[in-house]
Amino acid sequence: MSRADQIFKENCREILNHGVSDEGMEVRPHWQDGSPAHTIKKFGLVNRYDLTKEFPIQTIRKINFKALYDELLWIWQKKSNKVKDLGSKIWDQWADEKGTIGKAYGYQLGLKHKYPEGEMDQVDRVLFNLKNNPASRRILTNIFNFEDLHEMALYPCAYSMTFNVSGDTLNAILNQRSQDMLVANSWNVSQYALLVHMFAQVSGLKAGELVHVIADAHIYDRHIPIVEKLLDQEDFPAPKLVIDESITDFYAFDADSFRLEGYEHGPNVKGIPVAE
Repeated sequence: MSRADQIFKENCREILNHGVSDEGMEVRPHWQDGSPAHTIKKFGLVNRYDLTKEFPIQTIRKINFKALYDELLWIWQKKSNKVKDLGSKIWDQWADEKGTIGKAYGYQLGLKHKYPEGEMDQVDRVLFNLKNNPASRRILTNIFNFEDLHEMALYPCAYSMTFNVSGDTLNAILNQRSQDMLVANSWNVSQYALLVHMFAQVSGLKAGELVHVIADAHIYDRHIPIVEKLLDQEDFPAPKLVIDESITDFYAFDADSFRLEGYEHGPNVKGIPVAE
């Protein structure tokens, strides 16, 4: 069993067995038929993934690795909020009349800020510090910009990354205010593990540990039967992440830079209802 499978199953069992339901409360998300999308949740889950041992991706079901890193590059490398710049259609429902998701995600990372060394956006500031000031305890990003929330199609869920260098190893903490366990957990964990590997490689460091802090970890009411079925699904060993080692510039990574070696997995889970 991969570490990602193990943690996912432990988290879901904890939520289902000991979580708190918001039935009877007024909630923002709704299903397409207009019914309120209620959840059962646990507050404050903290998961740790040792990236020196394995790449954390679920094997109990097929995860679309290509779409996963396509979105990562869209947000962190292209710093785009335009859905046409994204290969998949996962953001189409949130697009406005201009074809953007508003001032969210990649838009925030691309905003330039003033520093003693000059103007840089959040991504370039991280890259600068990893190479020039790795002992800093100020290497982080935050896209939950209160000034722009009213112009975002969706408030950022995974909103902050804190990077920390210990010796020659890059570690990181991903802070997430809210997580749909079925739809997003496997996606976010693998994405940000890959991001740590990418930043480490171009900074001459080794990828160490990813710590994932989830404030509100929940399972939607209509997802419960799907999750219960996944808990009984056969699992496989974690695959090996292979990255083009010749790349030393973060902006040189592309769709051909990554692959999973030996990725065995269960069937793709189709037809998951998504709350809006």
